[in-house]
Amino acid sequence: MLALLTILGFASHDRLALGALPRMLATFFPLTVGWFLLAPALGLFRAEYLRVEAGVWRAALAAFFAAQLAVILRGLWLNAAVQPLFGLVLGATSALGMALWRGVVRRWKTF
Repeated sequence: MLALLTILGFASHDRLALGALPRMLATFFPLTVGWFLLAPALGLFRAEYLRVEAGVWRAALAAFFAAQLAVILRGLWLNAAVQPLFGLVLGATSALGMALWRGVVRRWKTF
């Protein structure tokens, strides 16, 4: 899901080209690291959270805060300024995408 969100983000800015791959990776890898650091603390790798609505909101929360860490790590990686607005947009879209994904999985698992 995080890879898809990264690709959609770059596509929305008409930056989906081979030359943009290093910048895409500079967004995707820190976002993934942030997710895997926060998700276990919120219990998101436990199967019971796929069956309850709280798992959807916990996933959104983890994605939002993982994006904040990702923006900081991305700035360090690219030796660029950290842009707070980018953090908010990346956090909001990541949270929305992860909540939608977890919601779909939750519905699918209940049938």
